[in-house]
Amino acid sequence: MGRHRKPAGPVQGPTLQSRRRLAAGLAGASALVATALTLTIAPAAPPAPDRAPPGVPAPQAAP
Repeated sequence: MGRHRKPAGPVQGPTLQSRRRLAAGLAGASALVATALTLTIAPAAPPAPDRAPPGVPAPQAAP
């Protein structure tokens, strides 16, 4: 019968650091892309009629 080797454990050393850096870089890049898309693309629907658009103060209710 053949002998089987023990499965490799978790990745150690520079490979693990590279994976973490890559994950952090991709997360940062996706956040920047999402921000750029939000700022450049117009919304598909108009704002709700019961809400004031951003930057416009809400009307005060009469007492």
